[in-house]
Amino acid sequence: MIRKRMEPRVFELPKEKIRTGFYSDKYFVRTRQILNAQNLHPVVTAQVFCKKEAVVAGLDEAVAILKECTPFEELMVRALYDGDRVGAWENVMEIEGDLGHFCHLETVLLGAIARPTATATAVAKLVGITDKSILYFSPRFDHYRIQNIDGYAARIAGANAVSTDAAGEYLNEPGMGTIPHSLIAAFHGDTVKAALAFDDVIDAKVPRIVLVDWDNDCIGTSCRVVEAFAERVGSDDPSRFIGEGKGKIWGVRFDTAGELRDVSVFPESDDNRGVCTELVFKARRVFDERGWKDLKIVASGGFNADRIRLFEERGVPVDAYGVGSAIFQERIDFTMDVVRIKAGDGWEPCAKVGRQYNPNPRLHAVE
Repeated sequence: MIRKRMEPRVFELPKEKIRTGFYSDKYFVRTRQILNAQNLHPVVTAQVFCKKEAVVAGLDEAVAILKECTPFEELMVRALYDGDRVGAWENVMEIEGDLGHFCHLETVLLGAIARPTATATAVAKLVGITDKSILYFSPRFDHYRIQNIDGYAARIAGANAVSTDAAGEYLNEPGMGTIPHSLIAAFHGDTVKAALAFDDVIDAKVPRIVLVDWDNDCIGTSCRVVEAFAERVGSDDPSRFIGEGKGKIWGVRFDTAGELRDVSVFPESDDNRGVCTELVFKARRVFDERGWKDLKIVASGGFNADRIRLFEERGVPVDAYGVGSAIFQERIDFTMDVVRIKAGDGWEPCAKVGRQYNPNPRLHAVE
């Protein structure tokens, strides 16, 4: 299988600032200054790794930084591909060449890999729990400037959709949008009117997924919305008003706040706040009894790996999970170590105590 890396132009790098060390820890910038002043040109091998299992991402951007901000033709770079699973301490990138060409970029390279790797690893853990769709609803929980790389990392790790155009930029995918509470507020809290307005205005290619927790009555509100779509087409045949396309409702999204108990849930039940298992089971039963077997249920609001695992173990009939801040709870640190130095026609070990050259046959030469 031929695997391709993204072109450097995709990242729109601030090349001049990177080259000058603007984004680099000062001691790396001063290292280059000293090497240049002393006319030292040690040829070294540097390796990049993390200390835990992960799904690596950001390597394409790291390669782009090297290509755009160094005399790349004088370096030899080998790396894994974005989306590869790596073991603890496994070398994900190797750079050989004059240390002065790239020593000042360590901060930038490690950050470019660490952040998206954490996102990809978090998403991969969720995908490993369920075969249901994972919808990436995370952009609102961090700075907007990192949406593109985070969304890319989420998608290559298995997320089925992202919520902003920026998050889909690197893969040329549009953001997926449902109905927010603010649209319902614009219609004075009338979810039905908001849903029908969405259907009137938004492109038919966009699935009609209606947020139904405004009145804290997800089942009742869902029924009113679906009945409104049925009334529009003048038919009681679910195939006419449930599905994809204009005039049809694809699904409903439950987003009940964690401190609330939906009106259809019994107070004495366990784990009965927010989008709980009882609520979804009841909703599915009501929808099926009405012949709406194809109406999808999307669950969102505080979902993380533990909660999704609980739902899956109990067989809760959810069709997709919307996940937000839980994605950013993963943290993965990368390190770059010089591990050997050129001596005559060969190499000699040159690593701090506890580190050593760690060859990885899975690395691919970067052209």
